[in-house]
Amino acid sequence: MTQPRAPIALTCGEPAGIGIEITLRAVADHLDRLPPFFLLGDITHIQTQAAQIPSLASVEVARIENPRDAAAALGRGGLPVLHHPFAGDATFGTADPRNAQGVIDVITRAVDLVQSGDASAVCTNPINKKALKDGAGFAYPGHTEFLAALGGDADVVMMLASDQLRVVPATIHIALKDVPDALTRETLETVIRVTHAAMQRDFAMDTPRIAIAGLNPHAGEVGAMGYEDMEMIAPLLDDLRDEGLTLSGPLPADTMFHARARAGYDVAICMYHDQALIPIKTLDFDRGVNVTLGLPFVRTSPDHGTAFDIAGTSVAQPTSLIEALVLADKMAAARAPQPKD
Repeated sequence: MTQPRAPIALTCGEPAGIGIEITLRAVADHLDRLPPFFLLGDITHIQTQAAQIPSLASVEVARIENPRDAAAALGRGGLPVLHHPFAGDATFGTADPRNAQGVIDVITRAVDLVQSGDASAVCTNPINKKALKDGAGFAYPGHTEFLAALGGDADVVMMLASDQLRVVPATIHIALKDVPDALTRETLETVIRVTHAAMQRDFAMDTPRIAIAGLNPHAGEVGAMGYEDMEMIAPLLDDLRDEGLTLSGPLPADTMFHARARAGYDVAICMYHDQALIPIKTLDFDRGVNVTLGLPFVRTSPDHGTAFDIAGTSVAQPTSLIEALVLADKMAAARAPQPKD
């Protein structure tokens, strides 16, 4: 008899932000859509914030001692919480530096639970990098780099995914003027290979179709608008096609994202941040999910920040978090060993 898959470990994120609030909201209003999961955080923070929002006060904050108890708590309509003590208070909108180490430790603990088999995936609520740096000397630019280190310094790339579109930026948080120098053949090849492998492993696609955007307008138009597409991107794609990868491009980015074009590929790799993120945020702003490809474990996250300005006001919506949990569950299922006939 096949054992049920372990639940997803959801980190609390920055306690002063909207992470705990949207988790409670997801349980209160959308329980039927949620896969088995548990929240990893300080139960006092969670109980206090639930009590401060009238529409969430009725949600049972159910302390569990083991991740396998999560399903039963969710079955009662409660939020299963694996307690992890924090040093400070949780005040909506104001980060307490005493909590910084707790936020970091919760992420580490979630990864440990996945690696031990007690959780099937990691889903991360938003963190505030400045708060972590100020309170605990956090040395990483963000979640992705920290998780890569916890995963053995794997080559990782960021994907934004929804039912409408999946996009991967080959370069991320750098100035536009720096993109051409950062976009080397080696960098782009790594992004393509990581994406290809992840689509096979995490999305159960034997032959993923990958569309590659050009760097320049009209993909350079044979050198009339830049030479990078012709001299670096196209030859690389030819070499990878010779290995059997199904690649199209380099393509003019301005014609890649209408409905008919999207039907022709499974994921688009773009050359810089806005080239990738503008299309998906335009098409599906509320339901985009941040996925880290290339890790030895599944990791997803809602595609938004801590939103200090609206924390505790009942304005924050759990849509992206729900999608992140659902996608994490699907990816974990794709990675799970298949029963033998």
